[in-house]
Amino acid sequence: MQYLTVAEEIEAAIAQYSQKQQLWIDTEVADYNTKQPKLSLIQILDDPSDLNGSRVTILDILSQPELINEFVAKIMLNPEIEKIFHNAQYDLKFLGKNQAKNVTCTLKLAKEVPFYKAQLPNYQLKTLAEKIANFPIIDKSEQSGNWGQRPLTNSQLSYAKMDVVYLAQVYFKLLQLNNNSDPTRENIQELTQRYRQLEYRWKLLDTEINDLKNRLKAAMNAQKVKEVKGFKLSTSQRTEKKVAFRELVKLAQEKGIDLDFAVKLDKKLQKDLNDVIEQLPIEEKKTAIISLKIAELEDDDEIPF
Repeated sequence: MQYLTVAEEIEAAIAQYSQKQQLWIDTEVADYNTKQPKLSLIQILDDPSDLNGSRVTILDILSQPELINEFVAKIMLNPEIEKIFHNAQYDLKFLGKNQAKNVTCTLKLAKEVPFYKAQLPNYQLKTLAEKIANFPIIDKSEQSGNWGQRPLTNSQLSYAKMDVVYLAQVYFKLLQLNNNSDPTRENIQELTQRYRQLEYRWKLLDTEINDLKNRLKAAMNAQKVKEVKGFKLSTSQRTEKKVAFRELVKLAQEKGIDLDFAVKLDKKLQKDLNDVIEQLPIEEKKTAIISLKIAELEDDDEIPF
């Protein structure tokens, strides 16, 4: 691990990393729970085979904000470099905001993984590193530490360097989990059999869950219980407002309101307009829809457990 504090050394590191194609990046922020948080560290890894942080570089820029601007200009705004963060939205507040180019967020990737492939209780980096990248229990106590103090402790630096190590491993595991199979090579027989297996179990569970929800709602309402063990009963009213379109047009004309928006013509309205529809400047949008109709199992069909 390199821990750089001298401006010239940080500038040289930025120049070196600006030549890379892929970087795993994390930040540590001082006074993060105040109205004036300050970027304290930028951690960078360019070698995903590093499992102990030996290739990580930590840039200490707490009192050198001009170096943040250089990092943003040479790396964050460079579309040729893929920058990988976890919860990138937070880091980008300090590193280029919406001007940053070619940014990948492992938080977003994790949320795209179907639950059955990775049964994650949450999407924190710690959880992802432990559950899908098989790291041992990770100590995150330094996460809320004092990143504005100097000198930083060895424990803080160790924590900072390992976060990008976890990030790189999680990134590749998520790519594997999100890897869509080739539909031209799928085994249709296996897919249909697996669907039927799950369909029967789902019907059992779904009908029981719906029955339990309805009974629980009725019981809590009858017994005037508002909340119990994670279940909360609430009452609300839905208000729907409608107006005859001719009245809306009439009022808009009187008030000078511009109603220049498209109206969707459903089949009934098209039929009512009949030949008159040809006098309207119709915009058509055609979308190919692929539907899968699933027939119910016959009584004599065997359920493929």
